Order: sequence, then structure tokens, then C-alpha cells
Amino acid sequence: MAKENKTIGILMGGFSSEREISLKSGTAVCQALRNLYDKIIVFDFKTEQELIEKLKKIKVDCMFNALHGRFGEDGQVQKILDDLNILYTGSGAAACALAMNKVAAHQVFKQHGLTVPEYQVFNKNSEQSQGFYADFPLVVKPAMEGSSIGLSIVDDPQALFLALKQALLLDQDIIIEKYISGREITIGILEDRPLPVIEVKPKNKFYDFQSKYTVGMTEYIIPAQLPEKIIEQVQDLAIKAHKALGCDCFSRVDMIIDHQNNPFILEVNAIPGLTETSLLPKAARALGIEFPELCQKMIRAADKIEMLDQDMFLVNE
Repeated sequence: MAKENKTIGILMGGFSSEREISLKSGTAVCQALRNLYDKIIVFDFKTEQELIEKLKKIKVDCMFNALHGRFGEDGQVQKILDDLNILYTGSGAAACALAMNKVAAHQVFKQHGLTVPEYQVFNKNSEQSQGFYADFPLVVKPAMEGSSIGLSIVDDPQALFLALKQALLLDQDIIIEKYISGREITIGILEDRPLPVIEVKPKNKFYDFQSKYTVGMTEYIIPAQLPEKIIEQVQDLAIKAHKALGCDCFSRVDMIIDHQNNPFILEVNAIPGLTETSLLPKAARALGIEFPELCQKMIRAADKIEMLDQDMFLVNE
């Protein structure tokens, strides 16, 4: 199969708390694309200015965004690429900013009538309050971290205090959710369509950082063994969440189904992981889409979005 005559850049590494995971994703993408495109250029960096200088010097046909965490997933790097008129994979700046911010995303979901766990927002200026804090167990999450970094499940006021103290080291806004006991699932989105549902069964108490990135620490059931009606319901819910945030082409929607089979949206990952244990590649593979083809579909979707934008511009003219 002949290589496409294009230069593809890969954004990876960066300076977020998820740098090491991004390096793994980026390396996997790089290996997958080497046999598909004429030239692959890796863009690793430690500061925003370093990246901007590299982007101005080196031209690519499309930038594959394999960054995770702050700057890479929150709309900041997308805004830079937009300003420099560089085509890139994944959702735009506004959608990424919403998806990364769990507080803002929950507000959007509620506005669209989508079910999320009961929650409250806490920050350094919050007053200790009423009622909801006593309804243990609770889930404590920094609003702007991914990969379960800073996440705690707490069963009493002392544990809550310690979890908030820990989370506040990472973010000024903390989301406190009512803990929902049930089955953890995830639905990958590709080309704006749902992939097979995956049930996630971690060996730890919850799907934490170790469970996500250590081989053998989590069992993945693909497709999830759920009634067909529930499968259709959660896939529909995932698409609605994806579109509510304005995501393009691909994302991954995490949910929990309680013991009465009620689904709750936990979050949407606009730039899902692409490591050997990552969920989006597993879901795509269940449909016969191997990893190199998955990466190529992401690049081609970026080309398609660019073409649509150009068509709209011509019509407006």
C-alpha cells in the first residue's frame, strides 16, 4: 500500500501532569502512522513558547494531537493551532475547554437534559455547608485534571477534608459527586457514531490511575454484557453528550449504570488515550478497526472538517 504524500506532525509530551501518558500515546501513534504517510515529525516540548517557535518553523499537513491533560485537552493548544492556521485532529478549542472542565461539562449536560450524578462545586472560598456533604460516600475530583489524578472516594467527613485538601493542590475548583454504585462503562465515539460499549472492571476500588495504565489491573468486557435496550440507551446518551459539548469526530464518554439500570454521565474525554491499555482503540478493534486505521480516520476527519469550513467560506463570499 502506497504511503500518502503528506507530512503529519504528532503533538506529544508537553508539560501537564499527564506528560508520561501522552508520550506513550504519541509513540504508539507515531509507530502506527510511519507506514501510512511520507513524513512523520514529532513535536515534544516543555513550554508553550518552545512549541510555538517549533510550529512556526516546521510545516505539516495535519497535526495529530496526542497530548493529554492541561494545555493539550483544554482548548489552549487548539487555540494556538487555530491562530497559526494548522489543521489538527480532534475537537476544536471551545469543545475541548468544555469537556476538560468537569464543572462546565456537567452544567451543559444538565441544560441538555442529560443525567449526571448529584454534585456540588467546592473551591477555596466555599463555605462548609449543608446536607449534601453528609450523604456519603462521595467522589472528589479536581475540575481540570484527567486520568483520575487527584480523584478520591470518601466515606466520612475526615476523609472528605483530606481529599479536598489534596484536590485543591491541583485545582481551585473541585467537583464533589454523590457516589453511585454500579457498573462502569465507556462508549467510544468515532466519526460521530458510537462504538461497542465496554464494561470496565478494575481490581482496585475504582478505575484509578493505576487501573488505567497498568496491564492486568483491569478487566475489559467488550462488548459489555448488557440488555440490548440498555446498550442502545447508553450509546444514544453518549452521542448526545458528545454533541452537546460540540465535539468533532471522536471522543470517549464515561458512564456508570446503577443497580436499577439507570445510566449517569461521568465525563467526556475529547482527546482519549491512545496507549496499549486505552479504551478507544479497544472499542474500535471490536469493530475490526485496527490501530493504524483508527489513527488515519482521525486525520481524515480533520481534512473533512477543513474542507467543510472552506466550502462555508465560499458560500458566504
